[in-house]
Amino acid sequence: MLQSPAFPQPDPPRWTGQPIVLVGLMGAGKSTVGRRLAARLNLPFVDADSEIETAAGMSIPDIFERFGEPYFRDGERRVIARLMTGGKRVIATGGGAFVDPDTRAAILARGYAVWLDATPAVLADRVSRRDTRPLLRGRDPLVVLEDLARVRNPFYALAPLHISSQRAPHDATVNAILKALGQI
Repeated sequence: MLQSPAFPQPDPPRWTGQPIVLVGLMGAGKSTVGRRLAARLNLPFVDADSEIETAAGMSIPDIFERFGEPYFRDGERRVIARLMTGGKRVIATGGGAFVDPDTRAAILARGYAVWLDATPAVLADRVSRRDTRPLLRGRDPLVVLEDLARVRNPFYALAPLHISSQRAPHDATVNAILKALGQI
């Protein structure tokens, strides 16, 4: 577990079986780590972005393009609220979900939030491999991620568990989470 000097944290509360919700910036590994974590815990995995696309009947880039970010965030809020009532599972959220006060309140009240944190340079390297992220279209990923980190990290720091997701195999991040949860 990473203890950030900017965001010092006491020991996280014990995990008691509520949904584990992965939060953090795009590229932190929420979906990949989430799938592996769920498999190791023998729990279902749910990707909130996939659930949003299913509910909307269109891709997230199409939602942003046709209706804008506020419309997307409203749908995201409703989908995550529904996912929080679905029992023990691992949920990967989109990067902006935890910034929304209502979504964050639902996650903190009914789930166990885990902040997957990585430097903007690591994230920029990861997200540069695909051109599917609406917030990055036609922009320098490093600049965008530095700006997003400055705005969003104080919100992510409200998660009870803070895990570093750096240049290491995803299983190292999964093991760090499992250890912090008392599962290994």
